[in-house]
Amino acid sequence: MEIKVNFLDNLRLEAKFDDFTVITDQPIRYKGDGSAPSPFDYFLASSALCAAYFVRVYCLARDIPTDNIRLSQNNIVDPENRYNQIFKIQVELPESISEKDRDGILRSIERCTVKKVVQTGPEFQIETVENLDEDAQALLMVKPEGESSTFIPGKDLPLEQTIANMTQMLADLGMKIEIASWRNLVPHVWSLHIRDAASPMCFTNGKGSTKESALCSALGEFIERLSCNFFYNDQYFGEDIANSAFVHYPNERWFKPGADDSLPKGILDDYCLEIYNPDGELGGSNLIDTNSGNEARGICALPFVRQSDGEVVYFPSNLIENLYLSNGMSAGNTLYEAQVQCLSEIFERAVKKEIIENELALPDVPIEVLNKYPSLLEGIKALEEQGYPVLVKDASLGGQFPVACVTLMNPRNGGVFASFGAHPSMEIALERSLTELLQGRSFEGMNDFQPPTFSGLAVSEPNNFVEHFIDSSGVISWRFFSNKADYDFCEWDFSGTNQEEAQRLFAILEDLGKEVYMAIHQDLGAPVCRILVPGYSEVYPIEDLIWDNTNKALDYRDDILNLHRLSDAQLAALFERLEESQLDDYMDIITLIGIEFDENTEWGQLTILELKLLIHLALGQHEEALERVEQFLQYNTNTVARGLFYRAINAVLEITLDDELALEDFLPNLVRMFGQETMDAVVGSVTGEVRFYGLTPTNSQLEGLDKHLRLIESYKKLHAARAAKAAV
Repeated sequence: MEIKVNFLDNLRLEAKFDDFTVITDQPIRYKGDGSAPSPFDYFLASSALCAAYFVRVYCLARDIPTDNIRLSQNNIVDPENRYNQIFKIQVELPESISEKDRDGILRSIERCTVKKVVQTGPEFQIETVENLDEDAQALLMVKPEGESSTFIPGKDLPLEQTIANMTQMLADLGMKIEIASWRNLVPHVWSLHIRDAASPMCFTNGKGSTKESALCSALGEFIERLSCNFFYNDQYFGEDIANSAFVHYPNERWFKPGADDSLPKGILDDYCLEIYNPDGELGGSNLIDTNSGNEARGICALPFVRQSDGEVVYFPSNLIENLYLSNGMSAGNTLYEAQVQCLSEIFERAVKKEIIENELALPDVPIEVLNKYPSLLEGIKALEEQGYPVLVKDASLGGQFPVACVTLMNPRNGGVFASFGAHPSMEIALERSLTELLQGRSFEGMNDFQPPTFSGLAVSEPNNFVEHFIDSSGVISWRFFSNKADYDFCEWDFSGTNQEEAQRLFAILEDLGKEVYMAIHQDLGAPVCRILVPGYSEVYPIEDLIWDNTNKALDYRDDILNLHRLSDAQLAALFERLEESQLDDYMDIITLIGIEFDENTEWGQLTILELKLLIHLALGQHEEALERVEQFLQYNTNTVARGLFYRAINAVLEITLDDELALEDFLPNLVRMFGQETMDAVVGSVTGEVRFYGLTPTNSQLEGLDKHLRLIESYKKLHAARAAKAAV
């Protein structure tokens, strides 16, 4: 993690990382102002807090209350060497906790990350640099060693060369990539999380049987998501980019909706229109570009090549971001390598959807076949030794598709996780299934999976597939676990050279009667392809283009960003639009308008319900505000402080609306209950003197929204690189 330090007044320092700021000072005896803890005090506190965190996690997983658990840490200093210290952590446990859980809590403290890093002994490398921002890959710990060349199936270049090439591409772009975490729970299963140090919202996860292959996976995914603009899906690009020569790519084209909001000629083709607009309900306004918000420019469309005849077809960027998410995009050392990965993922997700929604039972992969893959068996054995039964399934549906499945069962809570992987080689498909299963997960994370169900409606519900696509947290049917399989096992093999494999995968789609459309991006230096298979590779329902389109943000974005400047009439109009839209009251404003607020602020926690409540207060609509505040308190997931603010609002509104009660009679004890500062804000909010308490003013220029501005700065690097390449 990159931590940037700023020098403040006197000995005060400011450390900035992610969305947080930490202030340090020195005691007055050391010529500081004593206004904040010293750096070493934070260090001491970090190990105590880390130990307490692991205690809390242990107890939450077992429904053990922590009310009467106390923990403290003392550092005992060697009088002859002050750098030699003992950190003594003591935990007081109530008698009600069993001996088994007492031992478990102590073992959980042993897992404290701060403790383990200190005990291992971090290496400090101290150096001067010309420019902190230029050493773009300084935070990557895995680097090629010597002249070694490690080839793995599916890659056209050695891992070492692939890592070097991709890191150089990101360095040229000016992005500093950091590794945030590694996981290696069982042998031959590695995963990691990497991110842009300047904009941590740009992140990817990688997985593989070795550290190097996992890093390759993460870097490749990072480049594919940059190339396809996935990091910026649904996000507002700001006025500068919205009005620039191009918004997404130099080869984009803009179309304006026709008369009566009809779809303009020149976008899509007859095959796609039959799928996306079967009833003629899709209008041009549904396809206005969300990222630019520039309604005057209209529909931004990107060129894709129809594979059946080589014709160029223009797809609205809005349609792509609304329906496909990251499905169908991949980077590679060569175009064929990228195509194989891309098509494999499309089949993986389509087959997974068919299996889950149709409640299919899959055949086991026989042990004599698994014996051919000893590394895979070693990883599975390690999971089973931890108490997790593992099923290895053939998901090819009788040899039609190159898909495998590894399913983990959790006897601790009855949850299950079916992980799918695809590749023309069965060995690689099985490896991907297993590494996907454990990607970024701890053993505690296994407790988050849902139990199976016999409810066909639950597994076929569209949002269930979306949850499976995003993080595999959806539900699957008990019928999946039947020993009576719907298909016979097939030891399939679609493998060959990457070119041969790509041709075979394209042929499967052709046999299914599917048109395939592909865009190729090479502006960052690596071949990246994005493949769309209309009617087959969508993640979200096609109806979302009409009923849940991300460009609904255009109806609210400017007003919400300028909330503090709106007149009463404008506020009332905003409220009416929100009411008439029938949007979910519990949708957060981040999602609604495509702005990345800091999640640790009131803006970051703001929902449509709370916004409506604040508008009622601003307009002096006390009865309506009381109704909303009761609803808010019933399902409040906001911070404790915000919840108390609204409890006080609730009380003051009740008093205000009762003709027999006077606020001044209750105010002294309300102040004792909630504090003077909170009550000043509450009373001011009810009287109208305070508007939108907690929401710092911003505007359409995104003033003060550092998190979103960092995201835009990230995109501007990409945008500038494309502009420079187009100008050559």
